[in-house]
Amino acid sequence: MPTSSPRPPTWHPGDVRGAAGGLFALALATFVAITTELVPVGLLPLISDDLEVSESLAGLLVTAYAFMVAALALPLTSATRRLPRKAVLLGALAVYTASNLIVVLAPTFEVVAVARALGGAAHAVFFSVCIGYVSRLVRPHLAGRALALVTLGASVGFVLGVPLTTSLGTAVGWRTSFLVLAGACALAGVLTAVLLPSVPGGGTPPNDAARGARRTALATVTTANALVYLGHYTVYTYISVLLLAAGLAMAAVGPALLFVGALGLIGAAYAAARLDVRPRQTTVVTLVVVAGGILALGLTFPSTVGTLAAAAVWSIGFGAVAAVFQTAAIRTRGASPDVVGALVNATANIGIGGGAALGALVLDGAGAAAIPYTGAALVVTALVVVVVARRAFPSTQV
Repeated sequence: MPTSSPRPPTWHPGDVRGAAGGLFALALATFVAITTELVPVGLLPLISDDLEVSESLAGLLVTAYAFMVAALALPLTSATRRLPRKAVLLGALAVYTASNLIVVLAPTFEVVAVARALGGAAHAVFFSVCIGYVSRLVRPHLAGRALALVTLGASVGFVLGVPLTTSLGTAVGWRTSFLVLAGACALAGVLTAVLLPSVPGGGTPPNDAARGARRTALATVTTANALVYLGHYTVYTYISVLLLAAGLAMAAVGPALLFVGALGLIGAAYAAARLDVRPRQTTVVTLVVVAGGILALGLTFPSTVGTLAAAAVWSIGFGAVAAVFQTAAIRTRGASPDVVGALVNATANIGIGGGAALGALVLDGAGAAAIPYTGAALVVTALVVVVVARRAFPSTQV
């Protein structure tokens, strides 16, 4: 009698402890993804010198990457919706690996830009699927904590990924940083294949009278998300330029980014502890700290101590940002989890790419001292949106 091949066991959402293996795998994959996106930030002076382009043009390596994400997040998420979610994540990690290897071998700035665009395409689908994946690993009321734990991978990307690649690039060459990162991406792919359980895709919000209100709430959350990332990356893309102008030696930029980035873990831990209890309060506090830190950076620049202290405050707040907006967007139920993930991913990267481009314009025009004020104004605008939009950012879970 013929027998059919056994189906893989169905995953049943449970608590955070039961999903620990999968959450760790996604956090690790998020770490290498964020590091891949941001690795040029600390290496801008080295890349611009070696490839004989200006620092503002080198900064557009972040812009091109981010705009690929913004343009492709929804189309690629839609095109891959019938594929197994885990296979899509593994494919994205493989493309990250290839993108970093091409950068290592690239003879010109133009080839580096093409390789970065390839990485951006992987990023477009990776984070869109990852956000929805996390929401399926645990029960709905635990989504905030689960997303905060996975975004710790992003925080560690700031804490270790960018500073270590900066220090490595300074010591032995910027291409070596991309080579090591390619190996880390490949390792993350292997561990994700082993540790991450398969979950079903799909899932649509209920089609009821509140559908329009949920979609409006989702649009509000993603708009505020774009504004925060726009403000942050207007400044952060050029943080190495600001630190050098504040008196740090190039060799000290990596350690400085390590110190500042490590403080972002405080914000991530705060989000993990509070998002499932006081989501609105957590969001407001997060944005107040981010805006205050960036504004203080403008007020204290070019003092070395003042610049570092302000960047530390700013980093603490930003450590919570990804979890705050991902959770708020998922809980609007304005679309399926994957589409929500795509919208959060796209708007964040509109902010990242736009911030890099806006920062370049300010740097070439008004100068480095004006960059923090531009970024702070954008984050304050996002804070106003959050304060006004109580339906999109409720005080308790809905």
